[in-house]
Amino acid sequence: MGKKQAKAKQGAAESSGGGDNKPKGASQVKVRHILCEKLGKANQALERIQAGEAFEAVAQQLSEDKARQGGDLGWKRKAELVGPFADAAFKLEVGQMTPAPVKSEFGYHLILCEGRK
Repeated sequence: MGKKQAKAKQGAAESSGGGDNKPKGASQVKVRHILCEKLGKANQALERIQAGEAFEAVAQQLSEDKARQGGDLGWKRKAELVGPFADAAFKLEVGQMTPAPVKSEFGYHLILCEGRK
């Protein structure tokens, strides 16, 4: 019990949000993504976000999928997502973005986790 509480405390301290934000145990994630056919464009999007631009704004300008919604995919179960995307999305904590583009059959994704349940 002590270890579990320490882990929960550590997880809460590491994230900016409250609530259930730990990767383990979630059956759904609320995600946004930026999809680019070319790796160079995905890296450009990553650089802009790291420089302080809002994920949603970059998604609207650069994403080749769901751009009008700022990349919002809503709540998804792991089975609803393509393999590499699902694996990456379910490892993220709330408020965390993939540190590098994730390659799938559709192109390169930057993924932002906005919720877990």
